[in-house]
Amino acid sequence: MAHFAQLDNNNVVTQVIVVGNNELLDANGQEREELGIAFCQRLFGGNWKQTSYNHNIRKRYAGIGYSYNESLDAFVPPKPFTSWTLNNTTASWDAPTAMPDDGKFYHWVEESLSWVLNDVQPT
Repeated sequence: MAHFAQLDNNNVVTQVIVVGNNELLDANGQEREELGIAFCQRLFGGNWKQTSYNHNIRKRYAGIGYSYNESLDAFVPPKPFTSWTLNNTTASWDAPTAMPDDGKFYHWVEESLSWVLNDVQPT
């Protein structure tokens, strides 16, 4: 099965659908994304990009509300905080400072631009 994400005019994912692999096969039996896109457009119209449940293409599986970044050819999750910046290698958002790597659990506090140790640690 193949998965395709529909994009709005701002390249934001509005839905993700499953398409049978047979819809992607060319005359030589090879899967081609453009055939899947054409199939989706016949059914629903609009702009479509293939996404991979196994993260094999476009960095990650597209979720509703994610955006498609054309220059990175990647689906990017919504920006979690104003201060975070897009990492062009991973297509993920990076905090201004790295989270401590000490095995404890932290959460980001935007007002202080810092990681704060959780009051309750999972057991």
